[in-house]
Amino acid sequence: MENLNLVVAALQQQGVIAYPTEAVFGVGCDPDSETAVNKLLALKQRPVEKGLILIAANYEQLAPYVDDSGLSEEQRARIFASWPGPVTWVMPTKPGVPRFLTGQFDTIAVRVTDHPLVQQLCLAFGKPLTSTSANLTGQEPGRTVADVEAQLGSQLAAILAGETGGRDNPSEIRDAITGNIFRQG
Repeated sequence: MENLNLVVAALQQQGVIAYPTEAVFGVGCDPDSETAVNKLLALKQRPVEKGLILIAANYEQLAPYVDDSGLSEEQRARIFASWPGPVTWVMPTKPGVPRFLTGQFDTIAVRVTDHPLVQQLCLAFGKPLTSTSANLTGQEPGRTVADVEAQLGSQLAAILAGETGGRDNPSEIRDAITGNIFRQG
């Protein structure tokens, strides 16, 4: 619990943290802090145009960011049948969701995780986190705390200690409207 509290405090202070996900460690921050997101993008050497994934403990945490009003019952059922779990859905955004999250798109990628530590973290923080793999561009994503410390340790405010969910591949990414797969899981 002490480590969890330290990580939540780092998020509240606009820090970038690392945490285990279903397959690899992710790095994340407060999605509502442009300062924190800019730190994350600089650390990852990631262009803002690519947009970011949000990971949450439940759908209610994602509701402020997504506009699901245009989704059919069938589309909605397909999304909710995959959650909680390792499927990320690209959904339309609500007006006002900042470009530093969506990049060049009018959509946002979101996931309700089934990883218990990430669920605890999101619940303790009270909202979703940005989620991108914990690695420098071109390097292998970290799968252990030691991997993450070796690549990014000095640049992170905190690391949530724990194990990944044991999956080989990062989450599948699908389009909520068409069901098309952008990235195989």
